[in-house]
Amino acid sequence: MATKIDSKTTREALAARREPYWHKIKAGLHLGYRRSETGDGTWIARRTEGVTKTYSALGQFFDKPKLSAFDAAMEQARIWAGAADAGVEVHGSTVEAACKAYVSRQRSEKGNANADDAEGRFKRLVYGKPIGRVRLDKLTTVRVREWRDGQLPAEADDETERKAKDSTNRNLATLKAALNMALADRLVSTDAGWKTVTKFEDVGRRRELFLSRDQRKALLDACGGGLKELVEALLLTAIRPGELAATNVNDFDKKHGVLHIRKSKTKVRVIPLSTAAVKFFTGLTRERIGAHPLVPDAFGTRWSKDSWKKPFKTACEAAGLPSSAVLYSLRHASISELLIGGMDMHTVAKIAGTSTDMIDEHYGHLCIERTRAQLDAAARASSSKK
Repeated sequence: MATKIDSKTTREALAARREPYWHKIKAGLHLGYRRSETGDGTWIARRTEGVTKTYSALGQFFDKPKLSAFDAAMEQARIWAGAADAGVEVHGSTVEAACKAYVSRQRSEKGNANADDAEGRFKRLVYGKPIGRVRLDKLTTVRVREWRDGQLPAEADDETERKAKDSTNRNLATLKAALNMALADRLVSTDAGWKTVTKFEDVGRRRELFLSRDQRKALLDACGGGLKELVEALLLTAIRPGELAATNVNDFDKKHGVLHIRKSKTKVRVIPLSTAAVKFFTGLTRERIGAHPLVPDAFGTRWSKDSWKKPFKTACEAAGLPSSAVLYSLRHASISELLIGGMDMHTVAKIAGTSTDMIDEHYGHLCIERTRAQLDAAARASSSKK
């Protein structure tokens, strides 16, 4: 028997009991109110499909005025039922489950490096933590923001705080990527719980270490066999070290002068090569074919972060480079050269496999300096005509 529960007065007059008082919203969908002996009761939604009944605990709506709690509960019940009708998972997949599914997808589609990076972040910050146990449909903006802010040190100087916020931004981006995949996979019906939680602004550090041409030559001279080819290839392409290490001989298309990047932090892409790069890779692949590494180490095997770290550090020391130089510095040098040479940000971003926002954030000063030089040149040309 239906009971009137849309009024605060009638709800307060109900007898406390375990079985909810039900209000019919439409055929197959009911809103229930369970009266407690003390304080406000809780709201429940019930969906009937054939002989199967499913339930969803909607909460107490403490944040709503009592007079509008019924309307708020009705809205949530309709959203829940609509999601179920559309095929969205209604059995409460958790944040941790979504993160694990994301890692699995990354491993199969992007490779182990990307999967390991995401998994490392989740192990530190999600797995076994309170946020990991939250159901996706119960995830709120407040909870995600608290998770984000909880990664910051209680007391820190400006530089330490900047670094912490920069690191937190990367963690947040990875979590949101996992949650967005769950949304696309219909494990949750809305991204309202995390969409408006944004990154900290102006905490990224401009790529400061730039290796001059003399420094790059000194580095190449200090490199042994295998490492020298890896360094030169990175300077010629502007791609990530891990992307280059994953390429095979058959990813190099000599005829069209392009390189296929099949395993990437972002997405699969084809990048054009300079004449010098085509000549370099042609010589490098002359006696090798197929799935052999495009740029192998001295033993003919594939490079990895663990295998290049120590020899690269030794080469940097021999070349007299700053201690902060890492293999990734070569990507920075190559991107900088492309921008200084006049290539537009959009093209550089496509080659490097990143966004124009990232290029602007970290290398925008180079474009400003180039534009200033062009303006000065135009001004001088104008003055000479007078």
